[in-house]
Amino acid sequence: MKRISVYAVIAVIVSLGIAACGSSSSSSTSGNAEFKVPNVPIANTIGQGEGQLNIVNWVGYAEDGSTDKSVNWVGPFEQQTGCKVNSKVAATSDEMVTLMRTGNYDGVSASGNASVRLIAGGDVRPIDTKILTNWPQIDPLVKYQPYNSVNGQMYGAPHGYGANELAYNTKAITPAPTSWSVIYNPANKGKVTIYDDPITIADAAVYLAATQPSLGIKNPYELDQKQFDASVALLKKQRPLIGQFWGDVTKQQQGFAQGDLNVGSIWQYTANLLTADKQPIATTLPTEGATGWSDTWMLSTKAAHPNCMLKWMNYIETPKVQAQVAEWFGEAPANVKACQYTQDKTFCKTYHSGDKAYFDKVKFWATPTKNCRDGRGNICVDYSKWVQAWTDIKG
Repeated sequence: MKRISVYAVIAVIVSLGIAACGSSSSSSTSGNAEFKVPNVPIANTIGQGEGQLNIVNWVGYAEDGSTDKSVNWVGPFEQQTGCKVNSKVAATSDEMVTLMRTGNYDGVSASGNASVRLIAGGDVRPIDTKILTNWPQIDPLVKYQPYNSVNGQMYGAPHGYGANELAYNTKAITPAPTSWSVIYNPANKGKVTIYDDPITIADAAVYLAATQPSLGIKNPYELDQKQFDASVALLKKQRPLIGQFWGDVTKQQQGFAQGDLNVGSIWQYTANLLTADKQPIATTLPTEGATGWSDTWMLSTKAAHPNCMLKWMNYIETPKVQAQVAEWFGEAPANVKACQYTQDKTFCKTYHSGDKAYFDKVKFWATPTKNCRDGRGNICVDYSKWVQAWTDIKG
């Protein structure tokens, strides 16, 4: 499916799906968004594995040695459990939601701009944390958050978290930038790269919150019409500067390596690959702050192999595996004990593991809803309009 088609599908899902959830039978109403939680059975036991596991995940989350022979945590899991892993890498949260709703996958590593939609749609099951063997070691920063729980009920196992940083070519961009203003600078025309996803509108909102305080932006995912229009206008003005809208990290990596790109948003995973390839690329968290992700492994209500998925949740959260994943991808691990096992003993400090002051500057991805959730009422722009605006921005 072409990306534009995915966006069109998601626009319909968001505009109709969340509202439809309100008619489902339910004993709980979410305090995080305007929807009633569908009556989905809680997962509270783990039985014998079914021999197979089909998951949707971000790149770098299910490494089996095919990218780098020395990077393989899927193999040991398969040996320990007998669950053969089939991994489907998704480029965006919208793609993850679409794939999960096919019913072909047992679970997903969902970010906040997918997880709420999956909970609201009855696509994922609540989890009794008593069956999560590493639960006591999970960082409080990622427990019982608006993107992975409803009224104190968890809907998955936290995985890891981090910031969407600013990357730049150290030879082409001098002095080293400290602000997102560099990606809006006409001097960098054709050399700018931004994430190809409607949620990128929030990146513009983060910048405007700092540079145009009169707009009154407090949360980049809760924008009234005036705030939303200003964010969209900024991105439309930026459009001629864009050399690449990235969704495929390999293409973004190639763009920087070949000199086609000089500056833009990036996942640390891609920056790590460029650094390993001795490319002159550095990253920074700009003074305005940034958006970011906090991912949660979630169990599908239609899982054909639920026990293998639950076994994966427990395995991927063990300290040693968390250390491997965190160092490979470039993120803070959910399990605080993982820091004892990283090869780089300064890793967790570098990635601000458990650093609340740092992550107060990072706005984790969330699903925009009409309800502003801050007392302003139903005046915010919902995600279906973000999808429509993004198509318009790209032209």
